[in-house]
Amino acid sequence: MTGTLTETLIRSVVVVVVAVLTYFLLVRVGKRMVEAYASKSEKEAGARIVTLWHVMRRIVLLVVALTTMLVLFGVWGFSIAPFLAIGTVLAAALGFGAQDLVKDFIAGFFILVEDQFKIGDTITIADVTGTVEDIQLRVTVLRDLEGNQLFVPNGQVIVTTNFTSTFANPVIDVGISYESDVDRALAILKDELDAFAADPDWKSRISGDAEIMGVNELGDSAVVLRARLKTDADQRWTVRREALRRVKKRFDAEGITIPFPQVTVHRAD
Repeated sequence: MTGTLTETLIRSVVVVVVAVLTYFLLVRVGKRMVEAYASKSEKEAGARIVTLWHVMRRIVLLVVALTTMLVLFGVWGFSIAPFLAIGTVLAAALGFGAQDLVKDFIAGFFILVEDQFKIGDTITIADVTGTVEDIQLRVTVLRDLEGNQLFVPNGQVIVTTNFTSTFANPVIDVGISYESDVDRALAILKDELDAFAADPDWKSRISGDAEIMGVNELGDSAVVLRARLKTDADQRWTVRREALRRVKKRFDAEGITIPFPQVTVHRAD
């Protein structure tokens, strides 16, 4: 009896050790393949394979764990039939009582297959905005501008706005006073943005010349001029902030007034 128990324990330890070694071997091989592929691929393709690997690693862990558990049942002489029956009942219960959970998993699967966004992208989903830290089959994990970590169930993702996909067109809106010469202001705006796009420190982030779209709005206190640039997707905010800074300095030097909101009060005597 003692010998049988000892033999069973040894076989159990061997099964666990083999399972652990198998998992780490698969993870190591998978990681090297992902790194090799990502280093030889374009940025978008590399980011996608990294995202898929994060999910595949969890699936590998789940498969290895379940397989190990079933093998251990056989080592200890337990019949797996009752557990399979229990699993079937639990699966049916989940199908009826956890529809939202099933919806999250299905939505997560299609997010990955359709490559809607990847780890590192800045997105807006379910009315929250942040950088994608992790994509799981049930939830997507974001980190917002203030460093808050956000968990969004994939089933709540109806519309996705991806701010870092391929390219961006940051819009430059600048208000000038009604007394200013609009045509002169537009010419100065184009000249300054073209000079910005040609700046050696910035031209690698900007594609082509600035597009001057003209007068966009006749506001209460200002005539709003609109232009836009084409940039790398993840550079849109940096480029826009620098463009606004340069336009403000140029307009000040040229004597073009950027007004502040004004209110006219009529006094009845």
